[in-house]
Amino acid sequence: MKVILLKDIENLGKKYEIKEVSDGYARNYLIPRKLAKVANEKNLQWLEKQKEKEEKKAEEELKKVQEAASAIDGQEIIIPVKVGENGQFFESITVQKIYEKLKEEGFEIKKNQILLDSPIKELGEFPVKIKFPHNLEAEIKVIVVEEK
Repeated sequence: MKVILLKDIENLGKKYEIKEVSDGYARNYLIPRKLAKVANEKNLQWLEKQKEKEEKKAEEELKKVQEAASAIDGQEIIIPVKVGENGQFFESITVQKIYEKLKEEGFEIKKNQILLDSPIKELGEFPVKIKFPHNLEAEIKVIVVEEK
């Protein structure tokens, strides 16, 4: 029996694929659990509409991600820190601090999108990458200055 998968099923296939499975497997497992539909004419038309909707949704999402990435790319954020007499830091610049500063400036990103190898523990300018879905990246400049 040919069926249209409604969800990804391990060892069988991905969502919206058409697969040939045994009648019993389809009738007793896949269809009752709403994991698949019979691949008849009506359901094949439904499948085409669903694929179109998914494609439009993916295009819109990609456009939003591209806009967000281009808006944040090249931004400079200044983070003041307390520095001791001998130039030692009382705190280090972590992903959390960068995230808070970006959020403060109106950028909506998640902490796990900020790629920072190790905390920043000195004054200066540091490039930091921001990773977005669809393999897009942006780079910001974090400027660490002494707090007056």
